[in-house]
Amino acid sequence: MTGSHAPVIETAGGIVWRERGGELQVQLVHRPRYDDWSWPKGKLDEGESHQAAAAREIAEETGKPVILGRPLPGLQYLTPEGRVKRVRYWAARKARRSVDGYALAARAPVADQDEAEINGVEWLDTEKAAKRLTRETDRAPLDALVAAHEAGELATRVLVIARHGRALPRTVWHGGERDRPLTPVGHAQAAALVPVLAGYGVETVISSRWERCAATIEPYIRASGQRPAFSESLSEAQHERSPSRVAAAVLTLLDDGAALLCTHRPVLPTVLDVLGQHAPRSVADSLPSDDPYLEPGEALVAHVVDTPDGPRVVAAEKVGPPLY
Repeated sequence: MTGSHAPVIETAGGIVWRERGGELQVQLVHRPRYDDWSWPKGKLDEGESHQAAAAREIAEETGKPVILGRPLPGLQYLTPEGRVKRVRYWAARKARRSVDGYALAARAPVADQDEAEINGVEWLDTEKAAKRLTRETDRAPLDALVAAHEAGELATRVLVIARHGRALPRTVWHGGERDRPLTPVGHAQAAALVPVLAGYGVETVISSRWERCAATIEPYIRASGQRPAFSESLSEAQHERSPSRVAAAVLTLLDDGAALLCTHRPVLPTVLDVLGQHAPRSVADSLPSDDPYLEPGEALVAHVVDTPDGPRVVAAEKVGPPLY
């Protein structure tokens, strides 16, 4: 099979960062097979999302679990065999075991480092890191990370907006609307969200009480040991009566730590409107604007920073369960 017809090799990773003595530092890894210094990354496992793969690969190659932050520019290039490799990157920070919101990622088992794969991990300030990098193209995500840091937009938290997983069609369900359940695909979509939410360090979960939303958050609740909050305001019926209550809930979550809000398609326009009001034009314009806004089981990750004027959404990305 020629490179032009071979499937794209999908990989994911990130730049782990910290501040020391007022200086921004980043973590590079050395791969003996290629004798190069680069960012931790690796191939997606079958059925794995880019975000889950990024968190897993960074943890495996640096030896410590991480929490993903804002997305960074990715790369695409040809391998020596002539195949196309695509890399997606995120900013990342080490998970802190003492903080509840990082508990799930911090508890996640990390495979022992394979010295045949990685035989060096080093913290460097950004100028030294730029010089140490073997490939010039690897500087693009570093430049974006430095720019975000200088703008005060690197230390982000997330507000994840999830639409419930695929539910049984109304035409074949004979019970009440609030009790309409997920299909087997919907349950699989809910399970696929667990490593994604863990990768972002989600520490607060609020959801509609209706069964299809409650079942969507259940796998993450079980995995993380958290206690969810349920709100009638996030149901379709209550939203129709009072959209302002949904808007108030979103505003509260924007001020909180890393959070997940699970709701229904008719509620999404109100949620997205609040996010857009707290985002620069470039980010607001990138938010979903056409019905159905999010597909069943899909999520929108809003990356939020605190400013003197209140919370601000500085980046947003969609996460689709790798089941489509």
